[in-house]
This record gives sequence, structure tokens and C-alpha cells, in this order.
Amino acid sequence: MKTNTICLLSVFLASQLLYGCSFARLTVTASMPMIEGGFIALNRETDLILAEAAMPANIELIEGMLINAPDNIKLRLYASQAYYGYSYGFVEDNNKVRASNLYYRGFKHGISALKYHGLNEDLLTLPLDSLQSFVSNLDNNATASLFWTASCLAKWVDMNRDKPESIAQMSRANILMQRVLELDENFFMGGAKLFFAVYYGSKPPILGGDYQKSEHYFSMARSFNSDKLLLVDLLQAQYLDRQLLNRKQFITRLNKILETPDNIYPDQSLLNMIAKRKATLFLKKESTWF
Repeated sequence: MKTNTICLLSVFLASQLLYGCSFARLTVTASMPMIEGGFIALNRETDLILAEAAMPANIELIEGMLINAPDNIKLRLYASQAYYGYSYGFVEDNNKVRASNLYYRGFKHGISALKYHGLNEDLLTLPLDSLQSFVSNLDNNATASLFWTASCLAKWVDMNRDKPESIAQMSRANILMQRVLELDENFFMGGAKLFFAVYYGSKPPILGGDYQKSEHYFSMARSFNSDKLLLVDLLQAQYLDRQLLNRKQFITRLNKILETPDNIYPDQSLLNMIAKRKATLFLKKESTWF
């Protein structure tokens, strides 16, 4: 009798644990529209102070939801995007060490998303030919996972340019982003075009730079966004104009950003306001950059 009671109690407790787990996952699924709506609202925000204050709480909310639903690929990608956006917009200009850590956390979430698509090995140690083979077999469903993983990895490398072992990982980001370019060149406002515009424009030809390719990709990104995404001009000034030592174009481009109406691209107001803040910062660095 006692044994039967213990068995029944064990079954009951197990069922409650399973129910609790299932309920938690259902709660996460039901909350996804609010997370998606939150991203839309944040992207439309024009007040940088409000946005900076809100983003850490949003990141922690996503992290908490992932505890209950670790295999939710949409949440993984939201986490990766959130770490990237927060680091780029509010951290890297003042604290590169912290930004590096945050970009790496975003990268790890991207890796978790890629595992859903079949990545079974460590991306940072996987031979390049094996990585190329893996991404070549991915279809459009993997575009977002490739994009955010590559984006966070590239920025992590950017924050660690003094470390040769970090610089060596850039080739992996290129492989991932090249596949994004092949699958959907217009994903996230043509982000892959901007990636390669910066890649080819940020270094001299002897090190793999190609200024014509850089200009081409910047022009494509600008055209796709109808010249409303201020990030295009910001990055071209920061990387290509500096590399070409074109001080006049650097100043002209950044002043154009500052003179653009805040509401030119309502759905990407936050990114445009970040571009304006960075433009002001870069203009202050003009004398040291040229």
C-alpha cells in the first residue's frame, strides 16, 4: 500500500512538473506578440534617453522568457538583435570592453538559433570549408539567424582589433553574411549590403579593401532605403571617407545627417536618432581622424 502511494505521488509530481513546463512555454508563446510590438515601438522611438533606459529591461525580459523556452528561435533572434542594438547605440562609444561582452552575448544567441538549422559544431573552431559547406545548404528560413550571428560576431571583432585571434574570426562573419546576401540582399534594410560596404571600405587594398565595391554597396543600401536611413551616410563617413582621407566629404555627409528631419523614416526613428548622435560625436573627432 505504501509503495503504491509513493508511486502515485511520484506520478502526480512528475505530471505537475510537466504541466508547469508546458504552461511556461505556452505563456512565452502567448507573449510573443507583445515582444514583437515592443520592438516596433522601440524602433519608432525618437527620445534616446527613454530608449536607452528601456532596452536593458527588455533584454532581461527576453532572457527570462528564454529560461522557460530555450528552444524558441524567435526569442533567440530578438535577444541577438537587442544586444546588438543596445551595444551599438548606447555602449560602444564609451565602453568598448562592455560592448565587446554584450556583442558576444548576442553572438551566442545567434549560435543557438543556427543550431536549430543544423549547426552541430563550434562555429569559431569549425574549419572554414566546413562552415562554407554548412551555410551553402541553408535556405531563406535561416536568413535572420545568419544575419544576426554575423552582425554580432563582426562587431565583437571590431571591439577587439588589437587581438589577432579575434581579427582572424572576421572571415567567419563574412561567410555567414555572404549567404545572407545570396538569400535575401534586402533583409533588415539591406543590412548585408552595409556590412560589405564597411568591410571593403574600412581597410586599404593591400589588406583586402576595395573602395569601388564599398561605394557600390553603400549606393545600393542608400537606394533601397530611399536615402532615408541615416546610418548609410554615417557609416560611409566613418569608414570609407576616412580611409580615402576625404575630409570635405566626411564633414558634408555628417552635416547632412544632422540637417535631416527627425521624422524622415518613422519606422526607424531610433536608428536615425542614434545616427544623429554619432554624427555629432564623429564631427568632434574630425581633427584627430584627419
